[in-house]
Amino acid sequence: MKVIIVGATHAGTFAAQQILTDHPGTQVTVYEKNDTVSFLSCGIALWVGDHVSDPEKMFYSSPEALTGLGANMKMKHEVTAINPETKTVTVTDLTTNQVATDSYDKLVVTTGSAPIIPPIEGIDNQNVYLCKNWDDAKKLQASAKQIKSAIVIGSGYIGAELAEQYSLTDKEVTLIDALPRVLAKNFDRDITDQVEQEYRDHDVKLALGEKVVSFSGEDQITVTTDKGSYTADIAVLCTGFRPRTELMKGKVDMLPNGAIITDDYMRSSNLDIFAAGDSAAVHYNPTGKNDYIPLATNAVRQGILVGHNLVAPTEKYLGTQATSAVELYGQTIAASGLTAEGAKVRNVDYETVTIKQDYRPDFMLSTTSILCTLTWDPKTHQVLGGAFYSAHDVSVSANVISLAIQTKMTIETLSMVDMFFQPNFDQPLNWINALAMAAVAKEAEKVTN
Repeated sequence: MKVIIVGATHAGTFAAQQILTDHPGTQVTVYEKNDTVSFLSCGIALWVGDHVSDPEKMFYSSPEALTGLGANMKMKHEVTAINPETKTVTVTDLTTNQVATDSYDKLVVTTGSAPIIPPIEGIDNQNVYLCKNWDDAKKLQASAKQIKSAIVIGSGYIGAELAEQYSLTDKEVTLIDALPRVLAKNFDRDITDQVEQEYRDHDVKLALGEKVVSFSGEDQITVTTDKGSYTADIAVLCTGFRPRTELMKGKVDMLPNGAIITDDYMRSSNLDIFAAGDSAAVHYNPTGKNDYIPLATNAVRQGILVGHNLVAPTEKYLGTQATSAVELYGQTIAASGLTAEGAKVRNVDYETVTIKQDYRPDFMLSTTSILCTLTWDPKTHQVLGGAFYSAHDVSVSANVISLAIQTKMTIETLSMVDMFFQPNFDQPLNWINALAMAAVAKEAEKVTN
């Protein structure tokens, strides 16, 4: 069998590894337009802040490693056309500019995502940077040693981390977002209010609810919004990502944004074409619908499943809860599933509760509080999501919520799940149990009233 994989960041890398592991006789050709594979872009902000021991370790695989497994690696080769009817791809060698055609039995589309670059006046200014791939990372890391000020546009995870690292390395920082809150798509106001105060405490200027309308300047960059203007040495665009799937338009079923829809076995509407990673939709368990959530964790699992299901549908995709976490100014912020705002956007009925409690008993010499939020379906009482904020490392709490959503656990069950108690680590009533109990009490109060 002849397999062509288009793109090799996370999904493509893991698909190649798994295909060659499960089906060692398969002829696998990987076309990648860059000269690297498997770059962990989530480490860019950490590298900018000088928290990376060795940037080469931001790659967990290499063209040589995949070649060693048996893949035919075609680096700096760009696929420019795909013809599902003839099962062929057209490829340009970016070094020689030679154009060739290759054929496949199965095609794996792992073309990833591209940064959203709005058509804003002056956006091609030399002082406007992106934060996506290895080349972007090298530019940002090199400039970080020279600049004294930076404007970060977009306060999702990437922009939030980058703004934090700039501020911790004595840069003047402005964080701009068209939405009214930082991390607005990731957390509800109870948590984002805390995060915003951390930025202010570290002298980050917040320009929220402001839409960028132009860029200008030569030695420095001036970012003009609909409410004001801000000047710095550089501006970094962190306004999100879109699926890089133009080659597949009209050839397979997609979400409106271009994410390729797959079945439970990672097959597109054309069963000989698989899709995974940022180019694909995910099956989002809190809603039971397809969604676009570009996370490395999703890409890795989907890539592995391509390998398992290449020859025959063997292992189903479990879907995702979009479990994630970030550390900002020593605070852990972690979540899984739907926030209240996320439920509203998706027209999902929900109920929510928030509690705050110390993570361990007060007789300990030190403790600190955890802000916890839970969302659930008011009809079925199934857990839909949860989020946590604390100076204590509560990141694994998001994994507990993820399991609760995955298994369709109710708030009643979650409130009584067996969790250990030891004064070094938690209270007799673990904060997750306590959170679920608060949800149960809220539902009981409805009945009483």
